[in-house]
Amino acid sequence: MGLEDLEIKESVLDLIGNTPMVRLARIDEQFSCPIVVKLESLNPGGSSKDRPALTMIEAAEAEGILKPGDTIVEPTSGNTGVGLAIVAAQRGYNCIFVVTDKVGKEKVDLLRAYGAEVVVCPVAVAPEDPRSYYSTAERIMRETPNAFRPNQYHNPNNPRSHYETTGPEIWEQTKGRVTHFVAGAGTGGTTSGAGRYLKEKNPDICVVVGDPENSLYSGGSGRPYLVEGVGEDFWPDTYDPDIVDVVIPISDAESFAMAHRVTQQEGLLIGGSGGTAIAAACELAKDLTEEDLVVVVIPDSGRGYLSTVFNSQWMYTMGFSAEEGVTVSDLLVRRNNGLPELIYLQPTQSVQEAVAVMEEYDISQIPIAKGEMPIAAAEVVGSISKSWIESKTHEENGFLDASLEEDMEPALPVVGVGSPIDLVMEIFEESPALIVFDDGRPKTVITRADIVEGLSGKGE
Repeated sequence: MGLEDLEIKESVLDLIGNTPMVRLARIDEQFSCPIVVKLESLNPGGSSKDRPALTMIEAAEAEGILKPGDTIVEPTSGNTGVGLAIVAAQRGYNCIFVVTDKVGKEKVDLLRAYGAEVVVCPVAVAPEDPRSYYSTAERIMRETPNAFRPNQYHNPNNPRSHYETTGPEIWEQTKGRVTHFVAGAGTGGTTSGAGRYLKEKNPDICVVVGDPENSLYSGGSGRPYLVEGVGEDFWPDTYDPDIVDVVIPISDAESFAMAHRVTQQEGLLIGGSGGTAIAAACELAKDLTEEDLVVVVIPDSGRGYLSTVFNSQWMYTMGFSAEEGVTVSDLLVRRNNGLPELIYLQPTQSVQEAVAVMEEYDISQIPIAKGEMPIAAAEVVGSISKSWIESKTHEENGFLDASLEEDMEPALPVVGVGSPIDLVMEIFEESPALIVFDDGRPKTVITRADIVEGLSGKGE
């Protein structure tokens, strides 16, 4: 039976693109101009990455460098992997995806559901580090016969997909009235491709990037942050800075708060990167008029972040929210009349230096972390205690001269400033000290004595 005359698509790939737009009527009521969002979560793979995934694979097939049975290898934050996996399922390819340990469990499980192999790498390492997800992907490429890497960070077909589809769709859907185009930039494909198309139609359109604070795009150092899928610690070839007019840095806390706000006020379940883009759009809209129209690309759904952004325990453990009742924050206020700066050691420092710091501050546990204050969550790599040093000193000659990275204890358990005291006391049964997070960053270390003192009011 032929289906040509029926409203039935031939395959799931025919569903990619032509995503709808909707106004954020409650979010934008405080501004003069409307803010509308393009819902890329309604692509079959749930994100904007379906578009470049299809374009990159079709281009490789046309060039004859990808054949059925070959293996697609790609480092990804998850969404590009899903898009590639969908195309691979239709075209008969194997998939190996490399992700960082920042990627939520839901995304990893989703990739595996499509039959892909997933390799998880640490996020807090430099791109050139052999453990990084970039380096790991390169190694897998060398070791895998008939492997093909789409290389989304350097493949011109990535921005081309948005130039040919996302940009024209926005222009048509707004009837050319769009004045400001806002998106996050990971690879930069969306802003570079769709932005270029829109500027060709109207050079006065302002292209805006909402970017994590530590990302290179907004002038940061590239140090780790918690929002997934946007920002970078290197400059991809697919990002065209000449297309971008404004870059607005947005903190993790602002991104997650906006994701929750949009979800609860507009009924749109969006991820942290969508929160980043909308927070940037709101900052932009403060200075706009009723003649302006802001279009924001929402790259994916919040369904991939149910164990993080939309998990209440994760949010208060990371210091982004607070539970009801007495929390860690209440006790820290009473401790020495404020929150002390975190005392920590670099992995390259020696055990002897750790001993000296412990004696100086009369403490028995110290976190080990990379970088300068304020350090990021992913930069905490371990800890060391007085009892550990004493036991190792008796067992190993020269232990005091060794660097901490050679032999250290696991990182201290984490609690947030908003964590309830009941939960904290349970964790103390497993560890003598805990590291406290505030807005996703380590702030201080607490011990059981701090809790007892705070509850008794002795620190007041």
